[in-house]
Amino acid sequence: MQVKRIIANMPAAEPAGVDAFYRGVLGLELAMDHGWIRTYAGAERMTVQVSFASEGGSGTPVPELSIEVDNLDEALRRVQAAGIALVYGPAEEPWGVRRFYVRDPLGRLVNILQHA
Repeated sequence: MQVKRIIANMPAAEPAGVDAFYRGVLGLELAMDHGWIRTYAGAERMTVQVSFASEGGSGTPVPELSIEVDNLDEALRRVQAAGIALVYGPAEEPWGVRRFYVRDPLGRLVNILQHA
């Protein structure tokens, strides 16, 4: 048996309400829309990962999602252009990533990162 994909399913009273953040800011594609559920995905194949943590590193809280991007500066520009407040960072971490935290429209803590 091989796990092919792990999808985080987040409760949302209005699933379309996250569209501006996940599509507009992060550039994900709307892969599925049944009204009651919307799935966003990257253009490239994502690897299977699941993490369990007691903290988020550097004394930060554990984020509910970590999203790796190929250009953190562009992600930061989009976040700032959208008027989204930074919760943490941007920071260069000792384990080799640059990252920042924001809250999505549902209030969930999101770690946006790029490997060095």
